[in-house]
Amino acid sequence: MYKLIALDIDGTLLNSEKKITSDVFNSIQEAKKNGAKVVLSTGRPLPGVTPLLKQLNLTDEGDYVICFNGAVVQEVKSEKVISNIEMTYDDFKTIYKIVKELDTKVHINTPTNVITPHDEPSKYTVLEAELNQIPIVYKSEDEIDDSITFCKIMIIDDPEKLEEILQVLPKEIYDNYTVVRSAPFFLEFLNKAANKGTALQALCKNIDIPIEKTIAVGDEENDQHMIKLAGLGVAMGNARDSIKDIASYITKTNNEHGVAHVIDKFILNK
Repeated sequence: MYKLIALDIDGTLLNSEKKITSDVFNSIQEAKKNGAKVVLSTGRPLPGVTPLLKQLNLTDEGDYVICFNGAVVQEVKSEKVISNIEMTYDDFKTIYKIVKELDTKVHINTPTNVITPHDEPSKYTVLEAELNQIPIVYKSEDEIDDSITFCKIMIIDDPEKLEEILQVLPKEIYDNYTVVRSAPFFLEFLNKAANKGTALQALCKNIDIPIEKTIAVGDEENDQHMIKLAGLGVAMGNARDSIKDIASYITKTNNEHGVAHVIDKFILNK
């Protein structure tokens, strides 16, 4: 029996209306009742995922969450950090140099806010702040320094512009960072050691669950690492083709209760 299921949020747990369907809710409750760990694995910080954790009753002692695309793993109730893999000010300088050369925009995710060096924040920075219920803080380039906790750095722009940027990013950027696209307008840079897969490994080691006894479900490129590493890697029916290609199983779409289908089939054995 699988003992843990890691779930991406947008495009996976949530349907296209950004809601948890009753089928998905009920399956998660039954899985938890049967002793399985249900772990939300997201690019969001803890404040951005807390409302969903409360809605799903995943706030008890022994409930865990993976935040910032794997940079942080926490116990929900105590907020105790199990794993924390940060970036540095030097990383920001490297990425910001590229941002200026390519005439795009950037922001920094910290545990409590999103920092922008732009006088006029990108509409995608505003979206990030609204999604995660965190404030936007303006800091000029000169005000950004190593006193900041850099959880991740994001280039944000229109999807077409990000496609162009992906084609011209220097090879050393891919060599030195985990680079993932979590949405068509979000290009994320993390510490090379940080991704949803290494976070899942760290959590499993901490709570003594073999990685072979885990399921990971997702739809986007930032889910690829945990889908590859889990005992059962699952792509949503609405996932990118590149994610379907690496998955062991393809479930129904997020509008067809795809997460409930996985839980019912592989955890509840219905």
